Amino acid sequence: MDTKEWALIIFTILAQMSVGSFLVLGALHYLARRAKGEEWADRLSNYALVAIGPVLVLAILASLLHLGNMINAPRAITNIGSSWLSREILFVLIFAVLGGAFAIMQWRKIASFSVRNIVAILAAVAGAGLVYTMARVYMIPNQPAWNSLATPISFFSTTVLLGLFAVGAAFVVTFATARKQDPGCEEELCTLMRSSLRWIAVVAVVVLGVQLLATSLYLTTLSAGSVAMQETARVTISNYGLLLALRVALVFAGAGILGFFIFQAASAPGRERTLGNLALSAFVLVLVAEVVGRYLFYATHVALGL
Repeated sequence: MDTKEWALIIFTILAQMSVGSFLVLGALHYLARRAKGEEWADRLSNYALVAIGPVLVLAILASLLHLGNMINAPRAITNIGSSWLSREILFVLIFAVLGGAFAIMQWRKIASFSVRNIVAILAAVAGAGLVYTMARVYMIPNQPAWNSLATPISFFSTTVLLGLFAVGAAFVVTFATARKQDPGCEEELCTLMRSSLRWIAVVAVVVLGVQLLATSLYLTTLSAGSVAMQETARVTISNYGLLLALRVALVFAGAGILGFFIFQAASAPGRERTLGNLALSAFVLVLVAEVVGRYLFYATHVALGL
């Protein structure tokens, strides 16, 4: 695999993690606001919101490496009417602008809550559009292994899983930092963190089930498909079987096993240290699993005519 494909792995993974984090953070902020009020919801969420921007910037920089020559960057957006790649770039820019605008408005408390909420919803829609256009870039006729519903399912499941555990890890860091700065905030933030991590664990297990089922159906479909699809299945099992098994084991351990223990640890106070270690470990395992999965996505495809 050459450097440009590694750039694509970094870009797609980090961009999807940014979108997923924004979506998950928005949902959890809404629930926290209803439970404890806007002030405490902001104290839990604002640090996590800070981290999304740098991750997206790194993703964009990685995408520029894929172009090879930076001079080509402006040309990549000139075919919006006919090119999914141009639409992908457009959605990256829209998501970055709206997400950045919302972050500034949220930190500075610019405009009313309703106005900020509208900007956040528009940014979330742009983020979902970005993931969809990412998937459509690869759904082309001469790449039968990519040209199926498996690609958007894979991309969206990665988006949600990485978003869930990235936000979970950010909440743990936020809680630890806030507890050192202001011991009086511990009880309220602890309650919000535990409640949020319980939701994260439950949703993660559901998404994990969807992802594992989709992977099984994908491999079965490849085995019964065209010559190119069968070759992709053969390459996946024969050449990358151990790597595929590692990927499944990592995502199952992170989202499934550790997700179960996160739910248990978050069900009662007094286990915050254990809960933090579990959340951070789950994020690392899921992140590595998704990077391995995206590597397999690029390494195993077989084009028609080759």
